[in-house]
Amino acid sequence: MTGKLIDLSHTVEHGMVTYQSLPAPIISDYLSREASRAHYAPGTEFHIGKIEMVANTGTYVDSPFHRFSDGDDLSELPLESLANLPGVVVPAVDLGSSIGCEVFEGLELTGRAVLVHTGWASLWGTERYFHGHTFLTDEAAAYLVDAGARLVGIDSYNIDDTRDGSRPAHTRLLKANIPICEHLCNLESLPPDGFRFHAVPVKVKAFGTFPVRAYACLE
Repeated sequence: MTGKLIDLSHTVEHGMVTYQSLPAPIISDYLSREASRAHYAPGTEFHIGKIEMVANTGTYVDSPFHRFSDGDDLSELPLESLANLPGVVVPAVDLGSSIGCEVFEGLELTGRAVLVHTGWASLWGTERYFHGHTFLTDEAAAYLVDAGARLVGIDSYNIDDTRDGSRPAHTRLLKANIPICEHLCNLESLPPDGFRFHAVPVKVKAFGTFPVRAYACLE
């Protein structure tokens, strides 16, 4: 990779709230630098950190196992579905709360990471972020499946309308083995295409979701 790298992830911090209904991460020392000095030579110290968090923290990827008990978990996702994907940014700012399939029509989406830029990330860290977010309709998710998208990301609170308990976008995309990356940011810094997208989580067995350091490499 020789192009410019663009960070598309929120920073995970102690006490940061991603969803109001879920606990914030607790970040602490397992072994502090001061305590470590007793284990090493004079002048040598190390820090071992400890974090307690739910999987849906910060910017993260959902695997099919998140929605389906027999779906691929994080350890089973092929790297080809998460890394070095040709990307396309789909503008969806100020189009209302629900995004339909019309925003994707005419775009080449096959095999690509489709990143939906709603502008909602600008509200991150505020109370407003949790209410009235932009989401994909069931029809839009079906269109992305039919179009052959490889991964779908969004810079919003949730890819689904959280008032709809059936979660149609998650259901359609994950059933088709299309990973979802939520809570992206900085999509306004990307061109419409001509970049590679990366969002690789830790390889955890029997886990459906985990934070990522999502980024793009301009070609």
